[in-house]
Amino acid sequence: MADDVAARSASLLDGLRSFGASYTEFTRRFADWLGLHATDAAALVEILYAEDTGSPLSPARLGERIALTSGATTNLLNRLENLGYVVRTRENTDRRVVTLRSGTDIQAPAREFFGPFSAGLAALVAEYPPAEIERFEGFLRQLKSTMDNVLEEQA
Repeated sequence: MADDVAARSASLLDGLRSFGASYTEFTRRFADWLGLHATDAAALVEILYAEDTGSPLSPARLGERIALTSGATTNLLNRLENLGYVVRTRENTDRRVVTLRSGTDIQAPAREFFGPFSAGLAALVAEYPPAEIERFEGFLRQLKSTMDNVLEEQA
């Protein structure tokens, strides 16, 4: 039993590691395609994703996600804003709160670049019953929580 769990755990981790490597390469190619530094593209991907999921980022939250200082995040956002890829807005009743939105100059290129993967993912998800997808989503949440707990203990 323990050997079976160890083998399945190793197989799952190998698949996740492999996907992570492919995701990193995909982001690197997005950077090359746009002529951006990889960190700028990673930030842009975070901004686009957060906006798509209905929870746009603040500059501070973006900095946390991509592990940059506030000064480095500001410089990065200035570069993306100058390209028309990012807009800083003040949507909150507290006007000090800045929200990051994708700029109009990045929306069509992002759809063009990420569209094939999005379509492939949708087709893959459609092959599975909703209950199975929900179970997998729960597994991923628990796996992330496990990793977060280890990271917290090591901090």
